[in-house]
Amino acid sequence: MSRNGGDALPGTMQVVEISEPGGPDVLQLAERAVPQPAAGEVLVKVSHAGVNRPDCLQRMGVYPPPENASDLPGLEISGTVVALGEGVDPGEMGKRVCALVAGGGYAQYCIARPEHCLPVPDNLSMEEAAAFPETLFTVWHNVFQRGFARDGEVLLVHGGTSGIGSTAIKLAKLFELTVIVTCGSDEKCAAAREIGADHAINYKSEDFSARVLEITDGRGCDLILDMVAGSYTQRNLDCLAEDGRLVVIATLGGPKSEINMIKLMMKRQMVTGSTLRPRSHVFKGMIADELFREVWPAVEHEELRPVMDEIFPLSEAAAAHARMEAGEHIGKIVLRVAED
Repeated sequence: MSRNGGDALPGTMQVVEISEPGGPDVLQLAERAVPQPAAGEVLVKVSHAGVNRPDCLQRMGVYPPPENASDLPGLEISGTVVALGEGVDPGEMGKRVCALVAGGGYAQYCIARPEHCLPVPDNLSMEEAAAFPETLFTVWHNVFQRGFARDGEVLLVHGGTSGIGSTAIKLAKLFELTVIVTCGSDEKCAAAREIGADHAINYKSEDFSARVLEITDGRGCDLILDMVAGSYTQRNLDCLAEDGRLVVIATLGGPKSEINMIKLMMKRQMVTGSTLRPRSHVFKGMIADELFREVWPAVEHEELRPVMDEIFPLSEAAAAHARMEAGEHIGKIVLRVAED
């Protein structure tokens, strides 16, 4: 049995459904019943929802949601807690939060877990808040937890102006890393440097691997955050320093790579990777707790803000997906869900 704040909730809500696997035009406005939070869950009245590449993959039919998750796209939201499931602290009611969710963000109401929520300070807009969870959870886990990033190291990030890339730049600079990024145009390289990257390489006109070695005087970088894989993998390892770590979070260049294991062994390199969406509630809660301690003070003091691209109304989710897939965006694309 759920509890709400005294105001009657509507019975139905507007959502964006995936009518069938396909292009952006398969995203359709629809009406559904407002979900009820189960034990340990909260219901959030959604203000804004972040748009991420996994949403596009789900829409295409190649990234199904985990079992028991909503079939609606949307992995991050901002909004206000309006109902509580059994066992949830009553103090959660009415909080302004942003949350990592397993699905269902493209809707006026969305189920979240309180341990996956972060409080939205008064000086952070709700559209900015919605741009944080997916990228912060992903970058923190992969760069700092799996990649063991340390102050003074050199980080290479592919796709430097993407949502993940721009967040990685900003977070890495907070922790005094040197950041090299790759981008697909000179204009994007300039934008990445403006965001905070120390060096930006146009991968279409330069060999990024050779350029990284040049920038680092032949030593190579300590850590690479890669969303390409495929033919990039060996080129990554070639510009990775001794004891360097390669962390793969997507395979835009293809799921299979051929690498020279002898080179990897001689340089004692490590290759790892992860996906976040299917991980346990407890695991995601641990990341949220660490973010709250280590990163959220910088958000509260306005030292960390997401790079915002374009905000689309919920009814134009298809246009938001088209913009993401065109690859011209710089930073985060967000949907405005609340009508006010």
